[in-house]
Amino acid sequence: MSAFLHLPVLSQEAPEALVRSPDGLYVDGTFGRGGHSRLILKRLSEKGRLIAFDRDPQAVKAAAEIRDPRFQIIHAPFSSMKASLSAIGIDAVDGVFLDIGVSSPQIDDPERGFSFRFDGPLDMRMDTSSGETAAEWLMRAGMDEIARVIADYGEERFARRIAGAIVAQRKIAPLATTGALARLVEGAVPKNRRDSAQHPATRTFQAIRIQINHELDELREALDAAASLLRPEGRLAVISFHSLEDRIVKRFFDRARHPEHAIDPRLPVPAGFNDEPWFREVERILPSKREAEENPRARSSVLRCGTRTARSWEPEETR
Repeated sequence: MSAFLHLPVLSQEAPEALVRSPDGLYVDGTFGRGGHSRLILKRLSEKGRLIAFDRDPQAVKAAAEIRDPRFQIIHAPFSSMKASLSAIGIDAVDGVFLDIGVSSPQIDDPERGFSFRFDGPLDMRMDTSSGETAAEWLMRAGMDEIARVIADYGEERFARRIAGAIVAQRKIAPLATTGALARLVEGAVPKNRRDSAQHPATRTFQAIRIQINHELDELREALDAAASLLRPEGRLAVISFHSLEDRIVKRFFDRARHPEHAIDPRLPVPAGFNDEPWFREVERILPSKREAEENPRARSSVLRCGTRTARSWEPEETR
């Protein structure tokens, strides 16, 4: 058993929204510790199949606990799902599930450096086998870049003050631990301007994590890959936890359901414009009151899902 207890959010709603054909081939783009994968497998027949992705080596290791011939794990980011599946001879699937963001086991492990609640190395990489750590990025990046990241990805109004404090501190000594960064941010945010509902470092930690893992770009690429892989009547189901992610998912489904929304309303619709949607049956599902009370992580979760039409997929940048 895993050392961490992970309660999958929307555990009833997500698998139900995803699986329409029990004999089908499905993708879980974010295995984590396998909570949703196990629930999806329960809905599949003996002919069904589930391929999961995760870029976290610890998640891939945890996947070995699932001894089911219908299941396969691939160590790769979900943005690469199309290329990874093509490499094993798969070019179409019946459903794709994404559970966006950092997982509970990652947050709760001090060695991963995701949380200010535990003192540990300032890492924040989802894939610990490659890439730049948060500590390395904070030593390298300029003040303007740090401020932009904290403002854009953390929606932090004191981003510039925090960035200035980081740059000043690294001239004295590197920021090497989560505790050191949390204390520095706390000192940079005026006491009388703090949000009483959350720690002053919450938004900054979120922003740096998103930057280190390129999370928003990964999400955009994954949505495009999923849409191109889905067969007609295939399902895409995406759970997000904060507004930055949810806005991207909402916009994706809006443009895929209403192609005309991509046209400037001040301009005439081009001759021959095809307004046939790429997705239909788009819906938004929130956790029940009971789940929100029993599982605090579920409170901010939003599930958006839709059904693929027969129209050939066109990436937004090519439309």
